[in-house]
Amino acid sequence: MVNLAAAVGNEPISISYIAKKEQLSPEFLEQIFFRLKKAGLIRSVRGPKGGFVLNYKPSEISVKTILDAVGEPLFPAPCADHGTKACPQQEGCLISPIWQDFYELMRKYLSAISL
Repeated sequence: MVNLAAAVGNEPISISYIAKKEQLSPEFLEQIFFRLKKAGLIRSVRGPKGGFVLNYKPSEISVKTILDAVGEPLFPAPCADHGTKACPQQEGCLISPIWQDFYELMRKYLSAISL
């Protein structure tokens, strides 16, 4: 997403270019770009100079929005997701409130950071 945000004049950037620049597998990036496209954050441009472009201004896309789109959880521990029963020791757990507060701070922080 940072590479797309840095593109001059919203010029399409290919997956192969980003893969080479960031030393990542093109197949891995294709999976991520599929999710970003499905979430409406990017769109594909066809043609010989095609690739991907952002659907929004970089300032309108938060890091949290990107993480949500690619399916990366923000929870440092299962109990951080308010209301989840993923932790068998949640009832009476002394650290659960700390994880929940940490999650809230992290969520707010990542929501405030944009491309």
